[in-house]
Amino acid sequence: MDDATRTEIEAAAFRRLRQHLMDDRPDVQNIDLMNLAGFCRNCLSRWMQEAAAEHGIEMSKEAAREAFYGMPYDDWKAAHQTEASPEKQAAFDTAFAENVGQHKG
Repeated sequence: MDDATRTEIEAAAFRRLRQHLMDDRPDVQNIDLMNLAGFCRNCLSRWMQEAAAEHGIEMSKEAAREAFYGMPYDDWKAAHQTEASPEKQAAFDTAFAENVGQHKG
């Protein structure tokens, strides 16, 4: 497989992951993703921001989140995010520190 084809396939897989998280399973909370998998939708938007920077494209955190979420992040939170229990928040703090570190957001 050539590099261009691999890139196209990887991009298609990413788009399908985004569709799954945004359209098929918006009920799955970011905190649960982070606690179980060590990443969440915000991580994916940050990775988009970092990839843009690698290509010399400046993208703010807010712009990256809007690009990933398809709407302003505050709108997504209002529509889909629920209150986390203290136990989930404590698990998140640990997962975040282990997987994201200083990239809080």
